[in-house]
Amino acid sequence: MKKRDLIQAVALHAGVDNKTAGKVVEGTIDVILANVAKGEIVNISGFAKFAKIKRPARIARNPATGEQVKVKAKTVAKITALKGFKDIALGVAPAPKLNTTPPKPAAPAKKAAAKKAAPKKAAKKAAPKKAAKKAAPKKAAKKATKRR
Repeated sequence: MKKRDLIQAVALHAGVDNKTAGKVVEGTIDVILANVAKGEIVNISGFAKFAKIKRPARIARNPATGEQVKVKAKTVAKITALKGFKDIALGVAPAPKLNTTPPKPAAPAKKAAAKKAAPKKAAKKAAPKKAAKKAAPKKAAKKATKRR
């Protein structure tokens, strides 16, 4: 699932438009990133814990030669899946039910319904013309191949 798919799924589940859901998803990601960059731990209970970890310098061994190697101190990002997430991912607990039906729009006025019907008729009339235009080059191509 890509970010665009996530935004559409959130919009359907929450019953809001894609633009609002996009702002919420982007805002959530921005808040998590900003707080982790400051060095704070962001814990979304039942889902994941995001943290910035400082690792000290140490001496390690090269597994191929057994030689001691100095490893510099560094800062790493760490994301830990929490129990609620693990239980659902491993099938121990049932996954939450998602609302996949789009929200029902308000009852449209009769004039709006008439306007919507008109473009459908125009689309039906335009379709045969396009089909006729597409069919003509095929016939010409068949005739050209027969002549050779």
